[in-house]
Order: sequence, then structure tokens, then C-alpha cells
Amino acid sequence: MDVKDKVIVVTGGASGIGKALSELFVAEGAKFIAVADMDSEGAEAVANSLGAKAKAYSLDVTDEAATQAMVDDVASIAGDVDLYFSNAGIFFSDAPDWQATSQTNEQWQKIWEVNVLSHILALRAVLPGMLERDGCGFIITASAAGLLSQIGDTSYSTTKHAALGLAESVAISHGDDGLYVAALCPQAVKSKMTAGGEDSSAAGDGVMEADEFARRVLAQMRDGRFMIRPHPEVEGYFKHKANDYDRWIGGMRKFRRTQMEKTGRPI
Repeated sequence: MDVKDKVIVVTGGASGIGKALSELFVAEGAKFIAVADMDSEGAEAVANSLGAKAKAYSLDVTDEAATQAMVDDVASIAGDVDLYFSNAGIFFSDAPDWQATSQTNEQWQKIWEVNVLSHILALRAVLPGMLERDGCGFIITASAAGLLSQIGDTSYSTTKHAALGLAESVAISHGDDGLYVAALCPQAVKSKMTAGGEDSSAAGDGVMEADEFARRVLAQMRDGRFMIRPHPEVEGYFKHKANDYDRWIGGMRKFRRTQMEKTGRPI
């Protein structure tokens, strides 16, 4: 999967990961970028910086009709969507008591809709057309939490595991149809989501600059990888988890204790 001459949608495109990907895709010859985000001003700023090849969309990714309307508008302007980067996501921590049941029903419902259901709504909008053409792709940002876990954020870890499972299912169901499917599983990348969390457990291996992250993502897309891991440490952690799940759980408990002693919170 390359991006040259492609019509691309990037959700969560107003900042951080989405912004960096949008900028790199234009630099690498994309035909058109739809910069979609709930932050309409941020999306507009990114699109304006990219020039005539981009347009901003104020989008609630949990709204199926709005998602379809965006896809239809992109098609009318630039042609059918070739690559959909389903990147928007939210998180809630287990604060204040750091128990696995701390998050409310309303928080669980909201994070489920954004981190999982939104990918299904996007697929409904673009998959039929993509299966009729060659060179199309759908990428879900599942986070390293989808492979491992995010200490101190039960609902984020759970929904990102579900997002990874969805990506696997789409890849199995439609890989033979010629659709490129990938799951993006990064650790901490500099963004609004990670701001102020430099001492968090998620940033244990540092916080990657967004432009470097984007370059690594594109390189792995070009290699045709399903599992895109911009942080090389993640592969090692995932292997340890698979080889000895009980030992890995023990190690994560130790990491949680250490984090609590250091900062007073596990996340």
C-alpha cells in the first residue's frame, strides 16, 4: 500500500497522529486528503496548511449518516476513497480509585462507540466500493494497548483489543478480495492525548515525535504489513506475552506497583 495518487480519509486528523499522517501523505503524492475531526477548527487549520489537496470535515465518527455524507462528498470532489485511516479515538482513566470498575456506564458506552463501532460505520460507507477496485486499504488505529494493555485504563485497553479483533476479521474476510487491511499499534506519540503524560506508564519507552512516527508507519504500509508497530519494543513485549502469559501478567503487575510508587497513579 502506497499513498501516491490516492484519495484518503484520515479521522482524528486535527492533531497528533492524524495530523502527521495527513501531512506526510500529501508530501508523498496523495491526490486528496479528507481531514476529519470533531475539532473542526483544528481540522480546518490542518487542511488549510495542506492546500488544495485537502478539505476539512467536522465529523462525529459515531454518526453513521455523517460518515456516509463525508465519504459521498469526498467522492464528488476527488473520486472514491482509496484509503480510509480510521484513527479517531478517546480514553478515560480508572481514576480516582484506580479500580477496573471505576469508569461509568456512560463512559463505557461512549468509548465503545468511538473506539470500535466507528470503524464498523466507516467500513459500511467505503467497503462496497473498495471491493470493486484495486489498490484500496482500510487501517484501524488499535494502539499498543490492543496488543498488550494500558495500565490504569480498563476501557481503553478493552476497546482497543476489540478494535484489533475487528481489523483481523476484516483482513481475513477481505484480504483475498485485494483489500489491504492493517492494525496500527503504537506506544506513546507526541499529541494532545499524551500531553502532560511524559511520566506515565504509556510513555515508559519515551514519546515518539509525530513526524518520525508517520514515516515509520508509511514504511510499514509500503511493506504490506498487517501489524504496523512504529515502536520496535512492542514486538518484543508481544512475543513475551505470547510465550508466557502468566509471567507477562506478573510483569505488568510489577510495572503497575512501580508506577504507583513513583507517581501515585498507575497510568
